[in-house]
Amino acid sequence: MQSDDFGFGTQIRKSPFFDATVRWGAQGFSVYNHMYIPRDFGDPEQNFWNLVNSAILCDVSVERQVEITGPDAATFVQTLTPRNLSKMEVGQCKYILITNADGGLLNDPILLRLAENRFWISLADSDILLWAQGVAVYSNLDVTIKEPDVSPLQLQGPKSGEIMAALFGENIAELKYYWLRELDLDGIPLVVSRTGWSSELGYELYLQDGSRGDELWEKIMATGKPLGLKPGHTSTIRRIEGGMLSYHADADISTNPFELGFDRLVSLDIDTNFIGKTALRRIQSEGITRKQIGLTIGGDPLLKPNTSFWPITKDGIEIGKVTSAVYSPRLKQNIALAIVAIEHTDIGSELDVTTSSGRAKAKIVERPFYDPKKQITAA
Repeated sequence: MQSDDFGFGTQIRKSPFFDATVRWGAQGFSVYNHMYIPRDFGDPEQNFWNLVNSAILCDVSVERQVEITGPDAATFVQTLTPRNLSKMEVGQCKYILITNADGGLLNDPILLRLAENRFWISLADSDILLWAQGVAVYSNLDVTIKEPDVSPLQLQGPKSGEIMAALFGENIAELKYYWLRELDLDGIPLVVSRTGWSSELGYELYLQDGSRGDELWEKIMATGKPLGLKPGHTSTIRRIEGGMLSYHADADISTNPFELGFDRLVSLDIDTNFIGKTALRRIQSEGITRKQIGLTIGGDPLLKPNTSFWPITKDGIEIGKVTSAVYSPRLKQNIALAIVAIEHTDIGSELDVTTSSGRAKAKIVERPFYDPKKQITAA
């Protein structure tokens, strides 16, 4: 299959790794941040096992970067998020929330601090470049906001550390979880971080020269193939096992951090008047009316993830919706993330879910479903 066989027109951008992913077996794509993202390298269950048993390389260039520089960069970034960044060091990464004036979630990106006054916001699927530029107009802060020539790959799985050592040397093992380094691979400029959207040990390699995407992909695959590396795509199975959010599915502009259990990412006592502070203070005081939960769903294994929100009922009354559901071959269960009315969130409670194939019994369980203390990723 040729790369030109995929396409919706020039308004959807191709990544620097697009042709390489097609050569290595990508059979289908979806659109994320106005770009193609590979979603199909064959059997999604085999992709899952490749991830958890060895390693996969994923094109995640769709995680577009918003670069914020200038004398007031740190001050400006703090206005965008309720997470306290006062102790964030150069070389550190943090998972943050970006909220609007109503306390609604606009994005849940990774923030990277590359220098004292240089940040990247590595995005989930929404136009935060436009939001940040708009906020900056009337901020009276000296910042420059742009989208740089940066395209990340994810190398994820238990063998990723060995592959990284083969690529960069043994001292890459000293890179701590949620920290970064600026490196190069045979002259290819990179930022490398111990992060990833997989709930497994992993790294993200941020290419800083889009003209060398094909070369970078082939170098990594050539080094990793003897160690079991496979081309792959982000695993819905593994990310739901890990309780990781997918923006637009598990959260959106109408979802606030407290509903998601993200109280630790909201610091209402900091001096900065970040966007949404007044609303979040009110929500915290009044209490939430719904909350995200984990579910196991009975019945036959789900053949594919849900493509619509499934209604959840209790005693015939609708109380919420399933946002992400999948069959976990490791847990041998249908598992799901859902959001329901707060009075129906007790662990062990039984609910009814109307799936694409009919009604099924469900039970509220702890999330994440696997490795709840994140021992794999933080090892």
